[in-house]
Amino acid sequence: MQQKLFFILPLLAAFAWMACDSNPHPKNFLKAQGHHIVNGQGDTVILRGMGLGGWMLQEGYMFKLGFIGQQYRIREHIEDVIGTAETDRFYAEWLANHTRRIDIDSMAAWGFNSIRLPMHYNLYTLPVEEEPVAGEQTWLDIGFTMTDSLLAWCKANSMYLILDLHAAPGGQGNDLNISDRDPAKPSFWESEENRTKTIALWRKLAERYAHEEWIGGYDVLNETNWGFEDSTDFRGIAEKSNAPLRQFLIDVTHAIREVDTNHIIFLEGNGFANNYNGIFPKWDSNLVLSFHKYGNPNVQEAIQRFLDLREEHDIPLWLGESGENSNTWFTEAIELCETNGIGWAWWQNKKMGINQPLEIKQPEGYGKLLDYWAGEGEKPTTADALQTLNEWLENLKLENNIFHRDVVDAMFRQIYTRDAIPFGENRITAGTILPAVDFDMGRQGAAYFDTDTASYHYTPGMNTQGNRGRSYRNDGVDIQPDSTGHHIFHIKDGEWLQYTINVIDEAITSLSLCVASKTGTGRITLLIDGQVLSDPIAVPATGGSQQWAYIPIDIPELTTGKHVLRVRADIGGFNFKSIAFGKQY
Repeated sequence: MQQKLFFILPLLAAFAWMACDSNPHPKNFLKAQGHHIVNGQGDTVILRGMGLGGWMLQEGYMFKLGFIGQQYRIREHIEDVIGTAETDRFYAEWLANHTRRIDIDSMAAWGFNSIRLPMHYNLYTLPVEEEPVAGEQTWLDIGFTMTDSLLAWCKANSMYLILDLHAAPGGQGNDLNISDRDPAKPSFWESEENRTKTIALWRKLAERYAHEEWIGGYDVLNETNWGFEDSTDFRGIAEKSNAPLRQFLIDVTHAIREVDTNHIIFLEGNGFANNYNGIFPKWDSNLVLSFHKYGNPNVQEAIQRFLDLREEHDIPLWLGESGENSNTWFTEAIELCETNGIGWAWWQNKKMGINQPLEIKQPEGYGKLLDYWAGEGEKPTTADALQTLNEWLENLKLENNIFHRDVVDAMFRQIYTRDAIPFGENRITAGTILPAVDFDMGRQGAAYFDTDTASYHYTPGMNTQGNRGRSYRNDGVDIQPDSTGHHIFHIKDGEWLQYTINVIDEAITSLSLCVASKTGTGRITLLIDGQVLSDPIAVPATGGSQQWAYIPIDIPELTTGKHVLRVRADIGGFNFKSIAFGKQY
């Protein structure tokens, strides 16, 4: 079952060996060398990173606030229920609670060797329209101080920190959430003042961190999505020249190189870091092409255009952002990258939901707050709103998060092996009830088989979802909550689940499957240690999809020690809650 992180960290120390290239010698800055990123010794470094989305920059979807959208609008909604002073306090505590030393220590223990920091410019400098003297730059301590602290935590763990300007002055795209853009004001591309401020910010950052070897590089502009030649090209996917983007990248490189010749500069193209038309040829010897990948198949063809650019321009590749999918997709995507010598950074470490390592629990009363903000409920009292928002602040802390170790397992162990391992200790005695959702951890086809294991939401004709219930685990198996926990639902013909158990009580001779079915048409085959137990077992009609009944099954006596059970749905259409073990006397 899901566990608090402090129970898990010792078990995950074994992942540390996978965080290779993490002990460089002094002055070991990362460099672009041919097709590879190398360290000071010339050894190839595969970056295995995690993004800190939601810390400096909130995107609405991360917290079930997609209907609100940008961070500045979320802030306005919070001010409406608790006032300006309390909102200021809320955001100060948000920045203090969301990411701390314990978060970075934990990611290092899981196997990550790098961190990508999505920065909001307004923590480092004032907006153009708020500058006391037009054309000058006011620097704010908070962003630089936060970055200093994060760098110290990374250095203590021998992890590289990559700075990513996620929200540039004015906002760099038509996807407003990504850059916290206010469309009523001039965008990044419509304002020379915004671009000048951005270049000044990067020069300031480069000057500050020029001699820090644990800075992995500068990701100077995240996910431009803009139609330069054709304003109807809303996402910038069809742009042919991208001349303004190329010019900005050249200008910011020159500004950085005036004070810092040590660090990589990561280049992101238009179209959410997918369109590189017109960006090349290179203008600097220490550049890396960063592409982003979401919701498409994990086949060579999906990244071939980037491999071609690597070959043509002799430039390393980095998958600078990916994720928001199932464990199966994660494993396949990372394997594809590493097979091709490409490092990666996932998005993101924590939010509300299951498809990242840490899940922020929804505070009590949050639903009522959402209803009000959506115009579907009454306004809460200030006291009630404060209670909910303060609980949310506490839930941000790692020790109060839900740790999804299945996600971490998929991103590291499963890349290198197709072996399944137990989800929990699974110590079986007479009377043990093993939740059906605690099937083994491992790849599709090793720990389970499901007909729909991932979402390909950017691929026409592939209308799949992965875990349709979006709860408990991030594997392809469909899981939904119920009044006493969780259960498996939407079971299709041929799907199966595997359970590796440790029998510590002699003479376990029976088990019962807890099922629910409206129709009574389901059929189950049970396998123990690879042997088919008996003829298919009929699933009775129980009166409803959550009206549970036990199917008792006599089994050969299980000796003490390890056994592997597999529950196969020859005919699906039923729900599966648990397995109960017993004896016959």
